[in-house]
Amino acid sequence: MAAPADTTDTRFSLPQSALPTAWFNVAPHLSDLFGAPLDPPLHPATREPVGPDDLAPLFAQELIGQEMATDPWIDIPGEVLDVLRLWRPTPLVRARRLEAALGTPARIYFKDESVSPAGSHKPNSAVPQAFYNAKEGITRLTTETGAGQWGTALSFACAQYDVECAVYMVRKSFEQKPYRKVIMETWGGTVVPSPIDDPSHPGSLGAAISDAVRDAVGRDDTHYALGSVLNHVLLHQTVIGLEAQQQLESAGETRPDVVIAPCGGGSNLGGIALPFLPDPSVRLLAAEPASCPTLTQGRYEYDYGDTAGFTPLMNMYTLGHDFVPPGIHAGGLRYHGDSPIISKLVHEGRMEAVAHRQRAVFEANVLFARVEGKVPAPEAGHGIASVIQEANDATAKGEERVILFNYCGHGLLDLAAYQEYLAGDLVDEP
Repeated sequence: MAAPADTTDTRFSLPQSALPTAWFNVAPHLSDLFGAPLDPPLHPATREPVGPDDLAPLFAQELIGQEMATDPWIDIPGEVLDVLRLWRPTPLVRARRLEAALGTPARIYFKDESVSPAGSHKPNSAVPQAFYNAKEGITRLTTETGAGQWGTALSFACAQYDVECAVYMVRKSFEQKPYRKVIMETWGGTVVPSPIDDPSHPGSLGAAISDAVRDAVGRDDTHYALGSVLNHVLLHQTVIGLEAQQQLESAGETRPDVVIAPCGGGSNLGGIALPFLPDPSVRLLAAEPASCPTLTQGRYEYDYGDTAGFTPLMNMYTLGHDFVPPGIHAGGLRYHGDSPIISKLVHEGRMEAVAHRQRAVFEANVLFARVEGKVPAPEAGHGIASVIQEANDATAKGEERVILFNYCGHGLLDLAAYQEYLAGDLVDEP
């Protein structure tokens, strides 16, 4: 790797005119890499491949088309770009102070998605999903949320297009993060704990999806919106990696050696990593919780995306659709399955996966906060823990390694978790 230009710059910004105007579709690249397209989702009743008509009760037609698209690029509507410009392009930051604290020859960069209105990467897909549904005449969306980042993002997005938003929040997170409910309600969303029929249950993303789907299919004015996993969601998130490619060039880098992001369902990992997939010299790394080790310990097989079996079955890494994860603070990573795209890449060896325990994640987060000044979301800490491992490995091998990671969200609504950690009360799970 060539050394970057001799500069003390730590922030690399793009003008709004450089905002990507098309999403990167990985589907044709997967066919080229593996000689076949992704395995199709299967109808939950017939176990036959689903078609557009099967998905029509849940999703807007444009989103169904994107789910199955094979075009290498998908244009971003101007009305969506108008909203994305509220915060995009997001900065690329050289984490020089973290490098110094680690004493590493590695050069560490992070894409700062915490600057969005919702404080995470999630609005990148929430905005187009709300737009396409509103364009089709849908006036109400239902969804699930784990830690609350997706519910927050969709509430914000629905407010932009005068669409009602109903959020089913995993009960454990609903109790842990009360201010997530407040911010969703501020944008006009309604929030209830899930599962709605068992107040004693801590909840899971699978159960919350079941609640949201059950609600959506019962009303003609309502569709369902998913915050991760599906192909069209990862598609929308590729603005992250596309911007990062331009910004790394401005920083004097040819390419990253490794791209890292936390992975629950796969949206922020796919967003930053998929545009780099065509370059075989770039390693891709998923970081997940040890208490919900889907990629590192799950089975690669067809499974439902929800607990009740309402959704199509997808070929993915799964812990079983009835898996109930421990109540770790990284609620956005407590999902039993993973994106079929991410799962395929891991299964075929093109992407690596590692798992981190909760205390190690918060140790990494506190170090990052003290040297870089930003308080990460618990989810983001899984990526940071992997970055530290990569940097230390570069140090041990004396390598000038370029590390790119997605700082997917801030932790300013997760301070109860930090309070537990700083008091010595945070437990490791499992």
